[in-house]
Amino acid sequence: MWATFRVRVPGSASLDFVYFLTVTLASESSFNHDWDDLTVNTLTSLRNPLVKQFRELGKGNKQRREQGLFLLEGTHGLIEALTTGYPIEIVCLTASWGQRHSDLFEKITEVVPRWEIVSGEVLGAMATTQNPDGVVAALTYPNLSVQPIKSAATKSDSHLGSVHLGLGLECIQDPGNMGTLIRSAVAVGVTEILLSSDCVDITNPKVLRATVGQWFRCNFTVVDDFSATLRNYQSQGIQILGTAMTGKSSYWEWNFCEPTMIVMGNEGNGLSAAVLALADSTVFVPLADGVESLNVGVCGSLLLYEGLRQRCKVL
Repeated sequence: MWATFRVRVPGSASLDFVYFLTVTLASESSFNHDWDDLTVNTLTSLRNPLVKQFRELGKGNKQRREQGLFLLEGTHGLIEALTTGYPIEIVCLTASWGQRHSDLFEKITEVVPRWEIVSGEVLGAMATTQNPDGVVAALTYPNLSVQPIKSAATKSDSHLGSVHLGLGLECIQDPGNMGTLIRSAVAVGVTEILLSSDCVDITNPKVLRATVGQWFRCNFTVVDDFSATLRNYQSQGIQILGTAMTGKSSYWEWNFCEPTMIVMGNEGNGLSAAVLALADSTVFVPLADGVESLNVGVCGSLLLYEGLRQRCKVL
């Protein structure tokens, strides 16, 4: 509907504002019309093969490997994937999410091969969370081949320095712990994380959510022979620092300015005897009397940040 407003200003000619109002209304009409067109083909059937595909991605690593994809849920993770240029194959979103995140939606249409607008019911069936925020995606399964350990960021582009710092995880089972360790490692500049093959799958949706998007800022290597890989790192001049309740010294006493791989073990059993035997040294986290232990995610984060503190002091 078009409207004409005429305003008489004393001492001047009548001013006609119809042009400005027409532009505003036409803009709003165009916006609504675009979304009307986009939502015509909204996916509403729970029997659609795409729904089954996403459900399978949320079930287990076997299904994810078979498809060569993994499931990502939520806006924050999607932003990080887009920011880092991680390959995204499919995005499914509700119309309301697309309207709330118009700039992000535009980016999706530019770089993602396939995107679909789905109903809230369909999105709920695709997601593993009870209250998804309106978007899920299928991403290319990561390359987990063994790579030489890399250094942290160089002095020229950050305050972290070029000292090697790595993180090795043996048989970590809890997705929350894994996510915490990944998030802390990225925060201090670790670019490579070594995992034994009996760790929780790093493409587990709970792991991805626990990293709050930092998953996309680190490389992962999963190996069957964890001990042999650690010995390979030792041959490159990297010291293997084990963690144990009966460690030889406090982690405060270790010189993290030397190339070091911090190795954390299973939540209940700690590091295996084989890893403890090959470690160059072992450290413990001091605890107050009567305190039995700390969460492995907390312990690993403490060691990583001690490494950061020491390296910052020498720069």
